[in-house]
Parts: sequence; C-alpha cells; structure tokens
Amino acid sequence: MQKKMTFNLLVWRQANAESPGKLVPYTAKDISPDMSFLEMLDVVNEDLLKRGEDPIEFDSDCREGICGSCGMVINGIAHGPLRATAACQLHMRHFKDGDTITIEPFRASTFPIIKDLVVNRSALDRIIAAGGYISVNVGGAPDANTILVPKENADRAMDSASCIACGACVAACPNASAALFTAAKITHLALLPQGHPERKRRVIRMVQQMDAEGFGDCSNYAECEAVCPKSISISNIAKMRREYLKAILDLSK
Repeated sequence: MQKKMTFNLLVWRQANAESPGKLVPYTAKDISPDMSFLEMLDVVNEDLLKRGEDPIEFDSDCREGICGSCGMVINGIAHGPLRATAACQLHMRHFKDGDTITIEPFRASTFPIIKDLVVNRSALDRIIAAGGYISVNVGGAPDANTILVPKENADRAMDSASCIACGACVAACPNASAALFTAAKITHLALLPQGHPERKRRVIRMVQQMDAEGFGDCSNYAECEAVCPKSISISNIAKMRREYLKAILDLSK
C-alpha cells in the first residue's frame, strides 16, 4: 500500500486584476504519489468547499499535456521542476513528503490576472490571428506525396508546431518576451511549401502584433527553452529574425 503524502502549500490568491493578492497557506493531506499536480489541487479544493471557502481557481482542460491551459509557476519555475512537462503531467512523487510548495500565476504585464492562478493569455491568440491563414486556392485535395518536403524540414516543422501556446516562455523570460512562441508559429509554416505564398506578410504581421501587445524583446537568456513543456529550441527565434529581415528588405524594394 502506497504511503500518503502531506504538503504545505503557499498559494497565490487574488480576487481579480485590480485587487491586491497574497500567498495563502494550505495543507494538502492524504495525497497519493501518483496524483498529478492538478489532482492534488482538486483534493485541496474539495476540502475548501466542504469548509464553505472559495476554491483555488486554476486553468485546466485536457490534463494530458496537450492544451497548455494548466500554466502556473511552481516553486519559481513555470510548470514546475520537471523538464519538458506541463503542470498537469507533473506528479506528486517528484516532491518529498512534507515539502513546502509555492504556487503562483504566470507573471507578465501582458498576462493580466483574472483570479488566483488564472491569467488572461489572449494576447497569444491575437498574435496567431495576425498571421492569418493559408488562403491560396488549391482546388481538390492533392495526394499527400505530390508535394515533396525534405525530411529535415518536415521534422523541424513538426517540432515547431508542437508549441501548445501555454505562455511558460513568457513567464520565465526576464523580459517577458513572447519570441519563442511567435517564432515557433512562424517557423513551422515557413518550413513547409504550403506556407510560402503568405510567408513574408505573415512574419511581419505576427512580429508587429507581438510588439503591439507589449511583450519584451528577446535577449537570448534561453529561460524560455528551459521551461518549455515541448522542448522547443530557441533556434526558432533565429529563424524568425531571418524571416523578418528578409521580408522587410524584400517589401522595401
């Protein structure tokens, strides 16, 4: 029989963006080592509801490390101490019984707090929307093998497309930069022939929208890569910069 664990939590509680917030202590009892971090918070919330107190608000959806909505800062690290892992896939066996765990929301001016651990990340959606979509007329669906894509490009595009838009890169960056997120979205289409017709317009619009949202500049700290739950490389940022420079120079002719 597995030994149950107990944790001392310090959780950021804040009613809304205008209200002051603070760290509030809670005790998580009878926690199975096989519980995910969010399941542990579910147990804490069940206890709070039984006592007639407001539950801790946090985002979640798929709980399978796919959607990226579970973003939170755990002991000072976006998504927690385990590399290449979203908070929903972080299990309590990676902590020690009796540990004190500090849980905070993603902190960036571009991610205003909605309540407790929930932040508004719609700025990332607006960057994607600024890139538009593939609008060329292609006729009927072609056979998959008629457009040849080098394996290296296909692999790199797939790696970039794995971005789940969680915002951990922004939360970890000292400048609150969204460069890794934006670069991943730009790169995966720039590497594929289907993305070439609107390639120049796309990169200019997305970079301009990123700047308009108030995200900081990239200074190559690489904190974004370190906390990314999908291990997206900062080489995407170099690719974005080249794409942007080429687009600006070509359109200025």
